[in-house]
Amino acid sequence: QVRLVESGGGLVQPGDSLRLSCESSGVTFMITHMAWFRQAPGREREFVGLIGFSSEHIYVTDSLKDRFILSRGSGKSTLDLQMNSLKPEDTAVYYCAGARYYSRSSTAYEYWGQGTQVTVSS
Repeated sequence: QVRLVESGGGLVQPGDSLRLSCESSGVTFMITHMAWFRQAPGREREFVGLIGFSSEHIYVTDSLKDRFILSRGSGKSTLDLQMNSLKPEDTAVYYCAGARYYSRSSTAYEYWGQGTQVTVSS
């Protein structure tokens, strides 16, 4: 059993920064890649970025790579998403997910957290 728990969401103003964390636990050895997705109301789930177990294959989608940074915690059980210069359009529920191989598609991810709400509003 794999458990993913996100934290760090909240209400911020445009231009602010926020750091999300995803803590993984349980039988995690089969997870080779972890990713962040987000879903805004009325929209499809959107890929944000992914990282390999040993921080290889770090990839953030082109539209966000200038503002969002992915990193692993020192124990590799934590995946962080540093979000800078936040905009109202970044408002969404952010989900952490785990997969057994490299993929930018949500369908490849077997393990999901419950999500954390990020709201960017003045």
